[in-house]
Amino acid sequence: MELVRVTKVQPLEDFVVHIWFTNGSDRDVDLEKYLRGPVFEKIRNDRAVFRAIRVTESRTIGWGEDVDIDPDTLYYDLTPAWAESSEMELVA
Repeated sequence: MELVRVTKVQPLEDFVVHIWFTNGSDRDVDLEKYLRGPVFEKIRNDRAVFRAIRVTESRTIGWGEDVDIDPDTLYYDLTPAWAESSEMELVA
């Protein structure tokens, strides 16, 4: 099975981007739920920084060298790892 990665990204409105994937599919993705924590603070608060989104060398979307979102999370609309741990704490 081939891993699905990102080929192109285009910012739209708010935190929504249009993403094209290596398997030929594409879709609009609202990134708001992924932009949590200190590493994403500047991206959430500065539209120019958010709109500087690009495809990274590892074929996902990101900002600079250190901030990206896993392509599997984007393609399969997975719950971010930080949110899963928060949900587990609520259940316990």
